[in-house]
Amino acid sequence: MEILDYAFMQRALIAALIVGITAPAIGIYLVQRRQALMGDGIGHVALTGVGLGFLLNTSPVWVATAVAIAGSVVMELIRWYGRTRGDLALAMLFYGGMAGGVMLMNLSDAGSNANLGTYLFGSITTVSPQDMTTIYVLAALVLAITIGLRRQLFAVCQDEEFARVTGLPVRLLNLLVAVTAAVTVTVAMRVVGLLLVSALMVIPVAAAQQISRSFAVTFAVAVAIGVAVTLTGTATSYYVDVPSGATIVLFAIGLFVVFTALAAPLAKKRSRAAAEGPEGCTLEVPGSRTAADEVSVGG
Repeated sequence: MEILDYAFMQRALIAALIVGITAPAIGIYLVQRRQALMGDGIGHVALTGVGLGFLLNTSPVWVATAVAIAGSVVMELIRWYGRTRGDLALAMLFYGGMAGGVMLMNLSDAGSNANLGTYLFGSITTVSPQDMTTIYVLAALVLAITIGLRRQLFAVCQDEEFARVTGLPVRLLNLLVAVTAAVTVTVAMRVVGLLLVSALMVIPVAAAQQISRSFAVTFAVAVAIGVAVTLTGTATSYYVDVPSGATIVLFAIGLFVVFTALAAPLAKKRSRAAAEGPEGCTLEVPGSRTAADEVSVGG
């Protein structure tokens, strides 16, 4: 294949594959916690890290990772303690992160509007060998947490009170989910961009939920969808010369529409199978009672 003849496209496809796995892997927990837009907020904060990296002439990815983790911790603390003005505090954090990133980028000598657009909307063909090393390390961390602690994380995301009663460290696990989401955002920002990364966390999970009822199946299907749309979107962006991030997200939305259309027939098939019983037998109710059905009570 022509697309594999170029080293930059080989790196792009590998990066797309990794992001397609990691984004839904943490996204399923965010959706379960009803925090689908958390990735978007972390992306705003991570932009400050990107700008700071350019200002300090160091790796924007590693600085963005540190800033995103700090921002995710602050978000979780606000969720715990900021019940009255929490929404306002989060809004200030998100908008401040975006403004800070733009300002720092323009103050740096190496920064430019082109560089800013690369991180905002993704530019997968510009992934360097150094970026790949970072992606490998961070992705391994994300998968170790999301798969290795899947039972504990599911319990906390499903019912915090029940998880607390069973002895799980609820706050620590919630903090771990937030930090893992922050790491995932920085892994994915070169592929789909900081403004679109939340979509890749949420949409594959939402699509998988249309046709599956168990957590394990939803997890597997969501990851399969993530891999499919990232690889297909990356290849399409190469051949058609369109932005990779937007292409990937649009493919994901298209699959969500398809899965939603399939959900109703599947639900009817399941309900019909449940009504017929495990062996396809139906329960027949006799129309009238016989003499053997009569019960008398002697005095």
